Amino acid sequence: MQQTKIMKTINISISDLEYNRFGISKSNLSFTEFVDIINIELTKQALNKSVQLAQKYALSKMTMEEITNEVKLSRSAKNNP
Repeated sequence: MQQTKIMKTINISISDLEYNRFGISKSNLSFTEFVDIINIELTKQALNKSVQLAQKYALSKMTMEEITNEVKLSRSAKNNP
């Protein structure tokens, strides 16, 4: 026996600015498509915040060797409380 899927519809209103900013190209999206768009935006925001913090604390000037050493120190401290 095949089970029938019952689909629900929700409406979300956004401004033209947001519509364009998120690169939405159609007025009907699946939930998965909507979540993907939001996840991309949240990832961009987190990356921008990371860059800002790296600049604020001069981490953006660290060499790869310095970063590697900091990671090793952090892991060592975490494993040897």
